[in-house]
Amino acid sequence: MVHDFIPGRRRFLESAGKAGLALAGGAMTPAALGPASRANARTKIPQEAEHTIRIAPISHEIAPGKVIRTTAYNGSVPGAVLRLQEGQPARIKVVNESGYPNLIHWHGLHLPPEQDGTAEEGSPIIQPGKSLTYAFTPKPAGTRWYHSHAMAMTDLSKSTYSGEYGFLIVDPAAGDPGRYDLEVMLASHTWSGEWVSIQDMHYGPPPDNGLEVMYHAATLGERMLGHGEPVRVRQGERVLFRILNANASMSLSLALPGHRFQVIALDGNPVPTRASVEVLKLDVGERADAVVVMNNPGVWVLGSTHDDDRNMGMGIIVEYADRRGEPQWISPQNAAWNYAAFARDDTAPSPNETISLRFEKIPGGRGGYNRWLINGKSWPYTDPLFTVKEDQRYRLVLDNYSGDEHPVHLHRHTFEVTKVGGAAVSGLMKDTISMPRFSQAEIDFIADNPGPTFFHCHHQDHMDEGFAGLITYL
Repeated sequence: MVHDFIPGRRRFLESAGKAGLALAGGAMTPAALGPASRANARTKIPQEAEHTIRIAPISHEIAPGKVIRTTAYNGSVPGAVLRLQEGQPARIKVVNESGYPNLIHWHGLHLPPEQDGTAEEGSPIIQPGKSLTYAFTPKPAGTRWYHSHAMAMTDLSKSTYSGEYGFLIVDPAAGDPGRYDLEVMLASHTWSGEWVSIQDMHYGPPPDNGLEVMYHAATLGERMLGHGEPVRVRQGERVLFRILNANASMSLSLALPGHRFQVIALDGNPVPTRASVEVLKLDVGERADAVVVMNNPGVWVLGSTHDDDRNMGMGIIVEYADRRGEPQWISPQNAAWNYAAFARDDTAPSPNETISLRFEKIPGGRGGYNRWLINGKSWPYTDPLFTVKEDQRYRLVLDNYSGDEHPVHLHRHTFEVTKVGGAAVSGLMKDTISMPRFSQAEIDFIADNPGPTFFHCHHQDHMDEGFAGLITYL
């Protein structure tokens, strides 16, 4: 669906769900939010909920004959785009008809812990048939997202395995967010039901690796490649793609043949260096804002660089005006991806304290589930992971001592990437960092949002199997 919201200049294609978020009555007052939300209460959060999100079962057709039975937000997959204004207090009522205890995490926002949507931090769990109103002042501006933060374990119909995800855009309080003609939001997802399984993976001699989730269907947007509406563009347009990896446990590598992506933001935060790349590489939970100049007319596949993933459906057709024919795919020449390309090549300020975190796996063996360790301990025995003092700068030295990739997410804070591939960098602000197998990186964050703070791998199975910890404030 295309909306002309600035006549003659900018169009908006909303590929993240057709239904708008409905208005509804409020549930709890700011006084009920707890002491960590006093600042939000002082900003006069509205007493009536401005949006309602209903979590309920749906049947979602991703291709003819392929119907996913899942849970979703307001009857659409992805959920409707939730658009908020930076610094403008908001109330969002969530009605849980999913059939299991649930809650929504507002990924990338700086919130009090009880509003963050994470049970480990003390956010209320919404029981089946009940509702809860989240009340907060959204910040910072940028491409955020909202998703279930329930535990799934072996139930591949729950949490991030399901259709419970959507874009959350926090528009800046002032200024134009970017110069573009068309805005396109695309979220990737791999699917459960009969198109997913848990299988033993045998990578070497005993002990075997253990059980892993295997997918057989994927979408970029609402439907599988070739079965949804194309992204329709005009020659010469500047298109802003907001790309979200909303998979439960699979990374995403995208290319648009004959075009390049100028990355202007990662995880919703403007990058210091707007590098132009042929491939976007996003781990689970990561987002990229990239401008593409439409200067190669034709009908193209915007899709995964991996043939198996495209064949599962991971892609969408991009069609120029007045062009028809079979969509074309050409493998990219340069698939390199390095955070350093978007950062400054100087050194970040020295931290007040440096903390080392080592990630390891205990293989589950045939028919078993792996366990994950941080510094030799597995959640919940990692509580607390470490303790911080307010307004101090902390450097986390991350060591992925495993053969798995890990998207590591820090709740309620934004961190600065300070070393990748052995090179010191600065200025690149994120909330999730991809840790390739047997890799190291360093990130800095300022302890400026008091309260328990969850730190975990964003792979649902890794988090459920112990790859998590709680950072506490003195």
